[in-house]
Amino acid sequence: MKLDYHKDFRKQFARLPVKIQDKFGERMALFLQDKFNPILNNHSVEPTYPDCRSINITGDYRTIFKEADEFCIFVKIGTHSELY
Repeated sequence: MKLDYHKDFRKQFARLPVKIQDKFGERMALFLQDKFNPILNNHSVEPTYPDCRSINITGDYRTIFKEADEFCIFVKIGTHSELY
């Protein structure tokens, strides 16, 4: 699966604490092995973000992504309240 990151995601990610950035790396490794691992809580976020899904990074941090075939683009990252 090919991964890409939207410019909004990149800006938000750069502002995150290093601990959260590191946790994102751990979750990405898990995501690439099994994107529906229960720890990730992979779920749809429609209608707020059409055609998108979300996974948990920590208890409060989430990332929103869009999938198409073998391609995945991460659109946003932030706390639950920032995203919704």
